[in-house]
Amino acid sequence: MNIKLSQKQIGQRITELRKMKGLSQEDLAKSVKISRPSLAQIELGNRTVDVLEFQRFSMVLGFSLDDFVSKDFSANQDLEVKAAAKSKKADERISVPSLQVSKFKNVLLYILERCAGKPNVGETVLYKLLYFSDFNYYELYEEHLTGAKYRKLPYGPVPQKLDSIVLQMIDKGQLQRVKTEYHGYPQTRYLPLVKADLTELKASEKEVIDRVIEQLSDWSAAAISNYSHKDMPWLASKEGEEINYELAFYRDAPFSVRNYGDEIEQQ
Repeated sequence: MNIKLSQKQIGQRITELRKMKGLSQEDLAKSVKISRPSLAQIELGNRTVDVLEFQRFSMVLGFSLDDFVSKDFSANQDLEVKAAAKSKKADERISVPSLQVSKFKNVLLYILERCAGKPNVGETVLYKLLYFSDFNYYELYEEHLTGAKYRKLPYGPVPQKLDSIVLQMIDKGQLQRVKTEYHGYPQTRYLPLVKADLTELKASEKEVIDRVIEQLSDWSAAAISNYSHKDMPWLASKEGEEINYELAFYRDAPFSVRNYGDEIEQQ
């Protein structure tokens, strides 16, 4: 691979990302289909990583190549707590999301309250439920639900800073992370230990989330990932880059949640 990092740096970064995900060496080795001793040697900087292995690491640990090789790489990103409504620029486009951490936590808790008991709802399905909640709400109301930014990674859209938020919630006793197996593969699940504060969610927001849960929460990780790969915001984005919310307005059936035909007739 043409990566300008030493083996030791690659090993250190993989170790940091693994720990952020709460994975043991055994968990990660099994997921990327190598032996635990081989992973230990990679983390120590004593073994190279081939292209296929690196792709598997990126899928399991949720990083893009650009992020991984960046000199500003940090596994534990600081959370930016900014209210989207308090933009310093009056003329800033509404499509520029600003993460509302408290809102994001409550949306996450609400989805988990409804879905955590379903055996298929591990990290992959959870990411997609968050993505479709955010993008469906933006398409319908042209306002951000949580303000989360999503990146196009190999197995689907992934909310940025989710790992930092989850760690914060685990530390505060709001979430529990559980390692299980589902159909023979390691699975990371999250159990809510507190209830979502529904006063933070408008009726319209809760309605959109409920529809997403009703439609998609019983799907397998493979099925919901394949479905997300056909959604216009994903298709029109470049690998590793942020997905622009404006692309939601270019959706076709069955992804579009607005009836544009009715709007045209009413004009």
